[in-house]
Amino acid sequence: MSQQQISLPAKLINGGIAGIVGVTCVFPIDLAKTRLQNQRQGQQIYKSMMDCLVKTVRSEGYFGMYRGAAVNLTLVTPEKAIKLAANDFFRHHLAKDGKRLTVFKEMLAGCGAGTCQVVITTPMEMLKIQLQDAGRLSAQQQKPVMMSPTKLVATNTVLSRAYNSGTVVSVPRAVSATQIAKELLRTQGVQGLYKGLGATLMRDVPFSVVYFPLFANLNRLGKPCPGESSPFYWAFLSGCVAGSTAAVAVNPCDVVKTRLQSLNKGSNEETYNGVVDCVSKIMRKEGPSAFLKGAGCRALVIAPLFGIAQVMYFVGVGEYILDNSPLIG
Repeated sequence: MSQQQISLPAKLINGGIAGIVGVTCVFPIDLAKTRLQNQRQGQQIYKSMMDCLVKTVRSEGYFGMYRGAAVNLTLVTPEKAIKLAANDFFRHHLAKDGKRLTVFKEMLAGCGAGTCQVVITTPMEMLKIQLQDAGRLSAQQQKPVMMSPTKLVATNTVLSRAYNSGTVVSVPRAVSATQIAKELLRTQGVQGLYKGLGATLMRDVPFSVVYFPLFANLNRLGKPCPGESSPFYWAFLSGCVAGSTAAVAVNPCDVVKTRLQSLNKGSNEETYNGVVDCVSKIMRKEGPSAFLKGAGCRALVIAPLFGIAQVMYFVGVGEYILDNSPLIG
């Protein structure tokens, strides 16, 4: 692809399609990751990723594994598009006379991409986590509470109390992402949707700093000669390896982000007053190993997600669509 000509619309299309395909494939594993990360010591409901998925299907049905998927599918297109296009944009402007970027400049471009994407990532993750974790909180309540329809409707106001008090509440099964977003906007304004922004930056910036340079260098190894592109399978493998490596490296930040963004708390679960307080309490009460919760799941989610993304991106699906669209002449 020419260094002189960057087609931003094509890159946005590539990133969007890749995000939708990737999320559809790996979302159940992402749900397991969220539930495993939110488990506290002594209150484990799930023993492993497979145990979590089996119990989810048994208690919530097949589609229970896709709780929160609609939020991701809606917002993953702009999120992935911004991430991939921003990295390309920064790499293009950091390059001089078509020369190969140094590792430092590759890391700088990744840093810029990670910073840009949190505009979409933070509210997306915020809403997704509430929906993904609802099943865990329901399972944690040993005695199901029988409620009348009027009381069930009343529990939709749970969000206005849960993030302030940290008290144990009944988790309504019918609450949607739209309802959660409206409640947050009504009670806290736009900043309610950006709860955990600092932790999201702590996760996404280092992830991009590790991922993009590692992918670029691994992908370069598969090129037959300097002027040619690497085969699609090599781009896929490079994306998988770079993605899983970066995912495991920043998993501690992902655990902190997940805990901070979980508005509803189960019985005796801690509430946190920011990143430092969260890290301190996790370290003191659960030990260093708690920061690796869900690391395997996260690697399994990110590897194919970015492998698929890079294949779509480098095959040039977006360029093909734009070139053959009757609306563009």
